[in-house]
Amino acid sequence: MFCAAVLENLGQTIVPDLGSLESQHDFRTPEFEEFNGKPDSLFFNDGQRRIDFVLVYEDESRKETNKKGTNEKQRRKRQAYESNLICHGLQLEATRSVLDDKLVFVKVHAPWEVLCTYAEIMHIKLPLKPNDLKNRSSAFGTLNWFTKVLSVDESIIKPEQEFFTAPFEKNRMNDFYIADRDVFFNPATRSRIVYFILSRVKYQVINNVSKFGINRLVNSGIYKAAFPLHDCKFRRQSEDPSCPNERYLLYREWAHPRSIYKKQPLDLIRKYYGEKIGIYFAWLGYYTQMLLLAAVVGVACFLYGYLNQDNCTWSKEVCHPDIGGKIIMCPQCDRLCPFWKLNITCESSKRLCIFDSFGTLVFAVFMGVWVTLFLEFWKRRQAELEYEWDTVELQQEEQARPEYEARCTHVVINEITQEEERIPFTAWGKCIRITLCASAVFFWILLIIASVIGIIVYRLSVFIVFSAKLPKNINGTDPIQKYLTPQTATSITASIISFIIIMILNTIYEKVAIMITNFELPRTQTDYENSLTMKMFLFQFVNYYSSCFYIAFFKGKFVGYPGDPVYWLGKYRNEECDPGGCLLELTTQLTIIMGGKAIWNNIQEVLLPWIMNLIGRFHRVSGSEKITPRWEQDYHLQPMGKLGLFYEYLEMIIQFGFVSLFVASFPLAPLLALVNNILEIRVDAWKLTTQFRRLVPEKAQDIGAWQPIMQGIAILAVVTNAMIIAFTSDMIPRLVYYWSFSVPPYGDHTSYTMEGYINNTLSIFKVADFKNKSKGNPYSDLGNHTTCRYRDFRYPPGHPQEYKHNIYYWHVIAAKLAFIIVMEHVIYSVKFFISYAIPDVSKRTKSKIQREKYLTQKLLHENHLKDMTKNMGVIAERMIEAVDNNLRPKSE
Repeated sequence: MFCAAVLENLGQTIVPDLGSLESQHDFRTPEFEEFNGKPDSLFFNDGQRRIDFVLVYEDESRKETNKKGTNEKQRRKRQAYESNLICHGLQLEATRSVLDDKLVFVKVHAPWEVLCTYAEIMHIKLPLKPNDLKNRSSAFGTLNWFTKVLSVDESIIKPEQEFFTAPFEKNRMNDFYIADRDVFFNPATRSRIVYFILSRVKYQVINNVSKFGINRLVNSGIYKAAFPLHDCKFRRQSEDPSCPNERYLLYREWAHPRSIYKKQPLDLIRKYYGEKIGIYFAWLGYYTQMLLLAAVVGVACFLYGYLNQDNCTWSKEVCHPDIGGKIIMCPQCDRLCPFWKLNITCESSKRLCIFDSFGTLVFAVFMGVWVTLFLEFWKRRQAELEYEWDTVELQQEEQARPEYEARCTHVVINEITQEEERIPFTAWGKCIRITLCASAVFFWILLIIASVIGIIVYRLSVFIVFSAKLPKNINGTDPIQKYLTPQTATSITASIISFIIIMILNTIYEKVAIMITNFELPRTQTDYENSLTMKMFLFQFVNYYSSCFYIAFFKGKFVGYPGDPVYWLGKYRNEECDPGGCLLELTTQLTIIMGGKAIWNNIQEVLLPWIMNLIGRFHRVSGSEKITPRWEQDYHLQPMGKLGLFYEYLEMIIQFGFVSLFVASFPLAPLLALVNNILEIRVDAWKLTTQFRRLVPEKAQDIGAWQPIMQGIAILAVVTNAMIIAFTSDMIPRLVYYWSFSVPPYGDHTSYTMEGYINNTLSIFKVADFKNKSKGNPYSDLGNHTTCRYRDFRYPPGHPQEYKHNIYYWHVIAAKLAFIIVMEHVIYSVKFFISYAIPDVSKRTKSKIQREKYLTQKLLHENHLKDMTKNMGVIAERMIEAVDNNLRPKSE
């Protein structure tokens, strides 16, 4: 009767005087014998009721430092919360820790009636009858043996039986396929239902504002943890014959290194962790498969450049002692930088030939098409998973977050229902919050831009230092100078410092973005994740890609010429590219950031959880894992966190940006991404199955906001790669020279050739003009040189338009713009055609969905007709009987 009264008054303050926890939960301190020798038991002590969730708290009465007032408040809130759980139909059993008697584990069980009630509220789809339509297409022909090797052994992980499903309704329970009540709701569904209840049960009401939800209680320290249980240890099977050992199977066939070549058991992942985790690994696996094609083409383009570097005419001219060895280059900074010979860049020009080749153009066009193919085929694969995993018509109505509901203090009239409802703030308050959040995001983006400017200033400053400190042999014969030029040293050190700053800002902004999103107070969890996704991606986009955009599109583009250089802030002379362009530096930047990011992420994802668990094991009694119960073993694992999957997506999307946005400068980027992702899948699988507590299973129909983000990156990638080829590489100037300036009327050769390209593309400057044109005569020692060369297309001294851009420059600019327009239009046209030609849902999948929907409706309709016929028959019999009774003559 007490629970009925509590349920009736849930809107009021609920802090009942429940007495001690021991009296409410039959609290006792069990010895090991009370577990009946089954440390992996998933049931209450009676061996009948399954543990669906575990709550953990620290008993205040046994703490060493006992703050009586605070502890009493926490105890009463916890007692109110647990009493309300009981009133909502959940069953609780508490037991003390085997290792630390201060810890108390509250095991939660949802009875059949509770499961049925909330399954209907949550619109959970459950089996109606076995379905033989969902037969997966198997490989055929000569590929059978190959796919069998890559696939998971079906004798180990047996395929799940498929069913027609429908949203559960208690009044139509007879229509559902209930062969055994104990397994009708699988463990993942049971945990999801219990978590739904735990997140919405109140524990306190103050000033008409309700406080409720297990997340708030955990964050405030009233509970230390709340989690569903793993079903067994990951290294060996459970001794309980009824245990499905799904964790063990996942570790053996998915997370173990020996299974790295096998396909992922997606159905078992989905069954154990839920659709949200399953769809992530399905997407990551499909992305990795598609990277295989991109990696093969990228390696082929790299090999093409590598094998043809000896035929690179312009590089030969740079290295030739009679050409590059006699070309004196102008100093690239004021005062300290010396004159230098072009042939000291011989080694970098050879490396540049590998990446700045015709293969780069082919690969850039291919990647523009590849991105579209990946996104379109993923949509089809996603549609198949929606059918196979029964999320086509996901009817779960998302509830408001407890944090949102707790702030609902303003009463307004709903325009649709014309009823009163509570909201957390007025329209004006919402505008103020949005403005403040946008300002905070803008401030942090400006901070990133400031860090990029700092790196640029570092480049400009340290280039002078390297120019002064490195050997100054003008002939370029010094072995150090041959491989470590001032440009190379500056590029490498700046890339490393840039990476360090990126990771520091990334760590800080993660916390800031969460604070901003919490202040913004989105209504639902989906709104929260989408808002955080956009903030984090916008920040990461600027953070990771800004230095690459600078090198690709700004460095060396606005430098003036030796007599009239351009200065940053009136002090720092703008830095120049190597004579071969900035493409090699962009490649170096990408390599360091991608490689460093992969190493850093693996340290965070693998080493830190492993070290934390290792430290935890050392603090516990040696060998205690053999005698501790399942819930205590899981408690000592690391919590995943509500945004754990969010960071996994973010990491992969940033990588996707590197692979697509700047791939024209680094054809090996897809190969690095492929290797990283093969390891990433198994590392994520390993940490989920071995290092982290089991996550609460969640439904998901797709990958959410990440899909439009990838589509936006795909559109931008066409522009960036076209501009990299046009403005960062030297491909267009070389083509213009080959077809127009190597032969008359502009050239002296009788046939098309690349000979003379270096001499033609380096302008001449008169050394004496340094005194006349430079600010404050910055060069004190000009040596015996009368002229020097610099990278630009300008008329020589003495010409009527000296130091103005020549005709070659305007030809190159026109060719670059024409190339960008043509390449963009061609690729966008192909992308549009592919998007139109490939439907998001295959005809076969669409037919299956419609067929299953028809059969499900038919089944429900037939059952409904049977019930109606049966009821009408009973009514007819009663009516006939009544008529007979009325017509029968009365006995005297």
